[in-house]
Parts: sequence; C-alpha cells; structure tokens
Amino acid sequence: MSTSREWSSHVFIATSVDGYIALPDGDLGWLTDPPLGTRHAPAFRPDNAPADYDEFTADVTHLVMGRGTYEKVITFDSWPYSNFHTIVISTTLDADADDRIRVVTTLEQVVAVLDEEKAGKVYLDGGKVITAFLAASLIDELTISRAPIILGAGLHLFHALPHPIRLVHLGTSTTDTGMTNTRYGVTSDSAS
Repeated sequence: MSTSREWSSHVFIATSVDGYIALPDGDLGWLTDPPLGTRHAPAFRPDNAPADYDEFTADVTHLVMGRGTYEKVITFDSWPYSNFHTIVISTTLDADADDRIRVVTTLEQVVAVLDEEKAGKVYLDGGKVITAFLAASLIDELTISRAPIILGAGLHLFHALPHPIRLVHLGTSTTDTGMTNTRYGVTSDSAS
C-alpha cells in the first residue's frame, strides 16, 4: 500500500483489565457507568502522562472507525464527533448512509482519503480498525485506558496480527476513578 503519510495515527481507547472493549453484546455500561463510592488510590499524573480525552482530541482532524463502532455511536444521545472528518470502514453501509460520515470499504481507501485530504492527527477507534492499522504499520501511538474491572468475555481490543508489534512506553497516569492510562509509541521495527 503506498501512502505519502504526512498524517499520524493515534489510538485512545478503554479496555477492561482483561483486554475487552465491550461486553459480548456491545454494551459499554461497565465503562460509562462505574459504581459510585468506590475508593481508588489518589490520581497520579506525572509530566509525561498521557493526555486525557479532551486534550487528545483537541488537534484531531480525522476519525476512522468500523461499522460496529459507528453503529454503537449512533445510539448515543448526540453525535460526539462533529469536530472531525469521520470515515467509517464498511462493506455493508451505503455510501450516503449518514451525511456526518464518509463510507469506504477498504484500508487502502482510508489511506487514500487521508492522503488526499492532507489529514493531520488521525484518531482510530474500534478493535478491528486498530488491528488493521497495526498490521499495516500505520499506527504511531496508542493510549490504552484500563478500567478496574475484569469482564471475563466480550469484544477484544486486539485481533490476530501477522507479526508481533513492539511498543515503547511513553507514560502512565491514573485517575481517581481507578483508570490506568498508558501511552505507547509503536516502533518502526515492528513489521517483519
């Protein structure tokens, strides 16, 4: 796949301690509605801490997600991504399904759109999209927030990859809700 790749791609996603991004039915209540009154260790945010979500998205120009993530997002009370050009990878959605998104069918088409639109910071969301970008060596950084819960089953963040992906730890912080946020750089020697 050829790309001029002037853009950078970043992941900001939450998982359970055991690596799930949603329950088997896609439910996110475990993440969005944690139990009240739980006392965790005090928040810790060193100088090299990962950005919080608002800081992370402040300079995002494009968002790429898969159909499953898109279908979850449209159940929210309002569209949370009005500040980004949103691209959805799907072979089943119609091209004119929603005027807030651009539908493409392949990773190659996403890359072409990002190159053509001179994207800056690209936010990747959804396990399948993240895995596809990792497999193609197209991710620069991952911020993974681990919620203090073990789900035992659900939708995995990562799927099968053609080779190991080496990461460099860039920083970790915690929140008063027990989230552990870790930022990683993806090394250039990940591809085999």
